Amino acid sequence: MTGFCIIDKPEGLSSFQVSRALRRIFNEKKTGHIGTLDPMATGVLPVAVGGATRFIPYIPDEDKEYIARFRLGIRTDTLDITGKVTDTSPVTATADEVEKILERFRGRISQVPPMYSALSKDGVKLYKLARQGIETEREAREISVYSLELTNVLDYNEYEIKVSCSKGTYIRSLIDDIGTALGTHAVMTYLRRTASNGFSIDEAVPLDALSEMPFDAAAKTLISIDAAMSSYPEITVTEAQAKRFLNGGALSIDRLKNIKTDGLFRVYSPDRRFLGLGEAGAELLNPKRVINADE
Repeated sequence: MTGFCIIDKPEGLSSFQVSRALRRIFNEKKTGHIGTLDPMATGVLPVAVGGATRFIPYIPDEDKEYIARFRLGIRTDTLDITGKVTDTSPVTATADEVEKILERFRGRISQVPPMYSALSKDGVKLYKLARQGIETEREAREISVYSLELTNVLDYNEYEIKVSCSKGTYIRSLIDDIGTALGTHAVMTYLRRTASNGFSIDEAVPLDALSEMPFDAAAKTLISIDAAMSSYPEITVTEAQAKRFLNGGALSIDRLKNIKTDGLFRVYSPDRRFLGLGEAGAELLNPKRVINADE
């Protein structure tokens, strides 16, 4: 069983636990999630199944979209509501002031990653240091916030926002920075990812529903490897070239059609069999990942 399953991750499970659950559902030894969602978060989590795990490094790093909620006046060690409260502060900001302050966080901005994250410092995951009560200096990183909208005023001092952003954006940190800009604190109370790696929530299947499906029905939820790579241009080769490509041989660019730029291409045989990904350079199309006979 090979392909990508787009899961609507439930609250309370880690991304690894979801990935492990798919091993049982599809009776496969290998699965791997693409990107990570914290246990409290829900939404789009692509998971590679079987031979598709070999293609994880080549899944395009598309932009991401989120619905998030936050509460003003509170700060925790994890920057979300599951953490230990480390400080409280009075709140004087109005809904109009919250909406106005969001303008500061649109576009290209600098962000310091949170301590409770999977990033590493000197080979050690930051969240492991944080659990030991150790806080280390982190370098700020440039991220892009393409859109940031106030979508709802939920209750006194609690708000909902919609965010479209680049890979590597931490919504918890964004919310914490918004609180600071308002002269108070802010803690994330809810997070739902609605788009990631080119997949949307409309394509996602809830894990509980998938678990209850007959095997054949569950198998139909898998997206093929080449469909998951649809953002890469495609090229069709001859049968002889296909055989060479599958055996790891490079193909001469001047004997191929429609390759006008360098980069990755989806490679197909004359009968539309997906052969794998090739990388075009100055003179050759080199195999990067090829499909095994049993995939």
